[in-house]
Amino acid sequence: MIETANNPLKIERPTMTLRDMALEKMRAAIIAGHFQSGDRLVERPLCDQLGVSRSVVRETIRYLEAEGLVEILPNKGPIVAKLDWENAQQIYEIRMLLETSAAQKCAELAKDGDKKKLGKALGQLKSAYSSGETNDLFEATTLFYQCIFEISEQNVAWEVVQRLNGRISRLRAMTLGTRDRHEAGYKRMEKIYSAIESNDADAAAVAIKVHLTEAANIAKTLLTAELNKSEK
Repeated sequence: MIETANNPLKIERPTMTLRDMALEKMRAAIIAGHFQSGDRLVERPLCDQLGVSRSVVRETIRYLEAEGLVEILPNKGPIVAKLDWENAQQIYEIRMLLETSAAQKCAELAKDGDKKKLGKALGQLKSAYSSGETNDLFEATTLFYQCIFEISEQNVAWEVVQRLNGRISRLRAMTLGTRDRHEAGYKRMEKIYSAIESNDADAAAVAIKVHLTEAANIAKTLLTAELNKSEK
């Protein structure tokens, strides 16, 4: 019998690969606006900045293209995907349908243990807002929504949201700092949680709709202004 401690066939838990780290860094840089819409992503400078090989950069760009954060243009190569209202509007419409349904179902199904789990995620979100760290905020927001979709048993819908998550985070980064919000983002999340905690499906749906409608209106204003500026 092979001793476990000396087993040469045992697969150790893998650490994060260079590709994963490069992908995480590039995704965060695009979401934070370090790379702007339309910026060219040139291999050699990226290799130097990230400290990785060209093959890692190429693979990273392919993943970012699949996430909708990068476009490959003929005779120009990869650029940061342009963020315009036409595409943003579709993202908000998809979110409205999926998140409203998930919040309603979550409120109907949530038991004490589920509420405790969601409350913990809300606590992490509050800490992230307080810290002001952008990456922490995005991760905490994603976790909060993930809890809602898991409790509501909307697994396929969550897969769709995850595919859009990079673009959702880009829009979120753009709208977070604006003064056009009638209430802080955390207060909106708190209202969603309160409705679910009370098992009030209608209130949960309203809270989601108010939150997304306001965010969409802010995004439309900012993106339209950016387009008008670029056309002058």
